[in-house]
Amino acid sequence: MPYRSTEVLSPGPKDKEPLHSITLNHDARHLRRKLLHLENDDVVMLDLKEAVMLADGDLLVLDGGGYIRVVAEPEALYEIRPRDPLHLIELAWHLGNRHLPAQIETGRILIARDPVIRAMLEGLGATVAEIAEPFHPVRGAYHAAGGHDHGHHHHHHG
Repeated sequence: MPYRSTEVLSPGPKDKEPLHSITLNHDARHLRRKLLHLENDDVVMLDLKEAVMLADGDLLVLDGGGYIRVVAEPEALYEIRPRDPLHLIELAWHLGNRHLPAQIETGRILIARDPVIRAMLEGLGATVAEIAEPFHPVRGAYHAAGGHDHGHHHHHHG
C-alpha cells in the first residue's frame, strides 16, 4: 500500500523520527505531484497544492501519521572561488545573466558542471574546482530559467 503525502515540513523538525528517507538530486527536489520510490521499494504519492523546492532535511508528512525525510544527493558541481568579495558579486552577476541556478555563499559559488561556463569563469579570474556535495541554488533563479516552469498561469495577482 503506497504512502500518501499532501504536506511538507520545511525545515523538518529535528525531533521528528522519520519512517524512511528519500535521496533526491536538485532537479528531482522540485515537484508537486509525483510518485517517489523509497530505498526499501515503498512508494509515496506526493500530492501538494503547489510546486515546492524540497531542501535537505525537509519532512514529507504522511497521511495517517509518520514522516519521510528528504536527503539532498551530492551532485557533480563546480566550486567557484573569487579573488575578493567584489569579485564574487561580479561572478554571480555573470552567472545570473545566463540564468544558471547557483548556490551563492560567502566566499564561493556552486553551480552544475559545464565546461563552457568553467572556461568563462576562469577567464574572469575565478578559481574553479570540481566537487560533489548537495546543491541548494538560490530559489528565484529556478523559475527565471524557465527550465521546469511551464507557463506563467500560476501567478496570482490581486
